[in-house]
Amino acid sequence: MSSSANGLLTLGLGLTAPWKIIDQHLDTSVNPHRLDIRIGAERGSLYPCPECGVLCKAHDFKEFTWRHLNFFQHHCYLTANVPRIKCPKHGIKRTKVPWARKGSQFTLLFEQAALALVREMPVSAAARIIEITDKRLWRVVNHYVSKAMSKLDLSSVTAVGLDETSSKKGHNYVTVFIDLDRKDRPVIFATPGKGKDCLKRFSKHLREHGGNPSKIAEVVCDMSRSFLSGIQENFVNAATTVDWFHVVQLFTRAVDDVRKAEHRETALPKGTRWAVLKSWETKLTASQREALLELETKGFLTATAYRIKEQLRWIRHAESEQALKWRITRFIRHAYEQIGFEKLLKPVRKALETFKKHINAIARRWISGHTNARLEGLNGLFQAARARARGYRNVENFITMIYLIAAPIQALLQTEIPQ
Repeated sequence: MSSSANGLLTLGLGLTAPWKIIDQHLDTSVNPHRLDIRIGAERGSLYPCPECGVLCKAHDFKEFTWRHLNFFQHHCYLTANVPRIKCPKHGIKRTKVPWARKGSQFTLLFEQAALALVREMPVSAAARIIEITDKRLWRVVNHYVSKAMSKLDLSSVTAVGLDETSSKKGHNYVTVFIDLDRKDRPVIFATPGKGKDCLKRFSKHLREHGGNPSKIAEVVCDMSRSFLSGIQENFVNAATTVDWFHVVQLFTRAVDDVRKAEHRETALPKGTRWAVLKSWETKLTASQREALLELETKGFLTATAYRIKEQLRWIRHAESEQALKWRITRFIRHAYEQIGFEKLLKPVRKALETFKKHINAIARRWISGHTNARLEGLNGLFQAARARARGYRNVENFITMIYLIAAPIQALLQTEIPQ
């Protein structure tokens, strides 16, 4: 290869003194073709100490090879004898090379290209394109995302929202925390499981990144007993707000439980299953609208449960906290009158008891200004990514993808890899 071509490759690889290209070889006998580029330095060259940067003599050498970006259609590899230096202050240390990070078998430019692909498609698809195993690619992605997350500054966080999202089939969850005051990419922590321990881990994470649990003024969540207990123990100054979405979800599940129980005793109108999960104001199909009307006219108990759920809208439209509490009182009284002593309506009765227990936290929604609506939207993105990937090998990979999708780490990632 000519000296001008060598110079172009040297520039493209970002080589700095004393490193230079000393040899190259293209092997067309293998498939795919392989281009090997050897990098070295003049005998007697000095190398920087990885700790202090002082130029030192080489102590000994060890050969390393890194996968680089393809050269046209050819796989490209860099090989170099990397010295250990003897620093007067820090002793014997392996020097750093400018084209790859310590411990990696890929060049920085290769890893940059890999991360760019991962942002646009599932890791398995990106791995096929760059022709490495998805396990090796996950190691690269996990490294950079973890390093970027370690640099998050959470000193200004005062309002937090949290919710669980499914990590795989069955009862496997990840609890996601967002900064409610951050407009873009609000995820600041995700941890396996759900419940009180997740709040404890988040409190620790907050302190490790400059935050202060005692400065958290508000936490928005659902009515999970373990979540509420964890908030009281770890965020002593925080007011708890129950998001209205979870109130509607509570009664929607109760309606569905009533439907299932009643369906075991008698046939329900066709279209009932999906009709009762929607509101009357949404776009119902003709069969669903007919099913709701038939449920009502024929006196099914599922219709009673559905009617109670729909009456929540009257509460939602209250214009003040005082009006809200008055409407809640009327709603609860009227709901109990409709339920009576019907055994099949036990799920609705249970939902009302939960609702009564958390009235103050629910009412805070009217003075808070914070909701978990964005977190619910992000949950859809997380589940869509999981579906495209056909699941993740482990929960750590799922959390990494959550951070890559919605954590404020894009600028931090760019500082880790040369652009």
